[in-house]
Amino acid sequence: MLDMYAEVAQVHVESVGAGAPLVLLHGFAMHGGLFSPLLPPLARTHRVHVVDIPGHGRSPPIEPFDLPSLAVAIDAAIDADVPVTVLGWSLGGQIALQWALMRPARVKRLVLVATTPSFVQREGWPHAMARAALARFGDELRVSYRLTLQRFLALQVHGSDEGRATLAQLRRCLFERGDPSPATLASALQLMEQVDLRSTLSRVMTPALVVGGDLDALVPVQATSDLAAALPNATQVTIEGAAHAPFLSHRAAFLDAVLPFIDG
Repeated sequence: MLDMYAEVAQVHVESVGAGAPLVLLHGFAMHGGLFSPLLPPLARTHRVHVVDIPGHGRSPPIEPFDLPSLAVAIDAAIDADVPVTVLGWSLGGQIALQWALMRPARVKRLVLVATTPSFVQREGWPHAMARAALARFGDELRVSYRLTLQRFLALQVHGSDEGRATLAQLRRCLFERGDPSPATLASALQLMEQVDLRSTLSRVMTPALVVGGDLDALVPVQATSDLAAALPNATQVTIEGAAHAPFLSHRAAFLDAVLPFIDG
């Protein structure tokens, strides 16, 4: 199905389909292959660009590993100056927000899936994990990152209607493009601790669809609700019975929500 390989600005991109460009950005410790089940319906009407974020999958690491650098590298890897719709999941959603902030004429629509402006609790932001929990996760990664990442996957589908099947799919996919860079995982955790996009959201004028699961333990539904409320031009959809990966566990409901939006 995939008909193009590109490695531009140290970013691996695989593309399929024809039509308006749609860029898919995955989350922490994963890679673009996770989106494979979505490609047939998306590629019917779009040129879908599946990205491996630097340091993940087939993309080598970059320095510094921060949102502006990631957005610049990904922007350079996609057909230059063509307006795109960006679908970002979790950390990929934060990168998508940064991209839209930096290049509003380039990013014409945003689909933000299980995305939060801050992954950790801060003053005025209780809908997130405690800093101590993130630090403990980082310690566990350093000791046994493969086992820790598998436990992390279990948390992503905890409580969802189709959690067991989704977890099996995630685990099959996790290492099929090689092990993530340990240095990148550490940098990504540091980024997740430091990033707080709340003050920038009012400047993201791009039309956005914010999609969350009501059983998400990593990005609570209140976080996605507050994100949608803070964006000037956003609509929120909550998928009942879904956790952190609704595009896998509730694919039909997810596509029913997303396709009309990305089709304009």
